[in-house]
Amino acid sequence: MHKVFHDFTDIRTNIQIRKGKAMIRKKMRLTLMLMCFFLISACAPLIIGGIVGSGAGTYYYIDGELVTDYSAPFDKVWSACEKTVADMRGKEVQPKREIGVGSIRAVIDDENVIFNVTYKAKNLTRVGVRVGLLGKKLSAQLLQDKVNDNITKK
Repeated sequence: MHKVFHDFTDIRTNIQIRKGKAMIRKKMRLTLMLMCFFLISACAPLIIGGIVGSGAGTYYYIDGELVTDYSAPFDKVWSACEKTVADMRGKEVQPKREIGVGSIRAVIDDENVIFNVTYKAKNLTRVGVRVGLLGKKLSAQLLQDKVNDNITKK
């Protein structure tokens, strides 16, 4: 009788061990699935950004400014920005250009617009566009597209 009680305890212990291992496997699967989800969800905006901005590089929207890099020399990009302002009938235009950096401030459709142009390398120039005080992404995207069109026309 003592042996039967001992066997029952062993069976109960084995069941608890198996349940514990099953629980650990479930937790590991859940952790792995969550890691995969976060990895995939974090990469999607980068992939989409690469597709959307493939003509001019990837667009980044940082603190109300839409930024992209163009594979073109600084002078060509600067001229494209000036042409964009002229094409959009910009008023109160204030260009400020130095060696390797420049900005163009203008009023387009009653909105303050700022183009920040920065030399990055021989054929790489960064352009940031801010529309309004807090930034309007859609309007900035339109202006970036026009800059890209003006670069490719020349």
